[in-house]
Amino acid sequence: MLIRYKKTFEKIAMGLLSFMPDEKDLKKLQQTMKQYENDENLQLFLWKEGDDIIGLLGVSFDDDSAMFQHISVNPSHRYQGIGKSMVKALYEMFPGKELTANENTKAFLNKCDLSDDTEKGSE
Repeated sequence: MLIRYKKTFEKIAMGLLSFMPDEKDLKKLQQTMKQYENDENLQLFLWKEGDDIIGLLGVSFDDDSAMFQHISVNPSHRYQGIGKSMVKALYEMFPGKELTANENTKAFLNKCDLSDDTEKGSE
């Protein structure tokens, strides 16, 4: 289930963000978290299964699109379709938005071709 970030999840979110190649440095990571907390166009979403938060999406919104800034899944939960499920859930949350990617998320988003999922109903 995709949920919006709250300050109480800060350490979990930082841990998930740290798996992104450009977010390894602690100062850079803290700066990124501050941007998500202070910029109203940036939002973090967390993926929760049971009691565990195992994934994160960082998104930059404008009028008609949403650009994925960060996509991260806990390494012990990778290759199970969680990243694709997060992307699909965000698409369903904001059906009028065009989903785009930055250089760090483009390759993954291209793998998440959701056009065939509407018929399969895969979750």
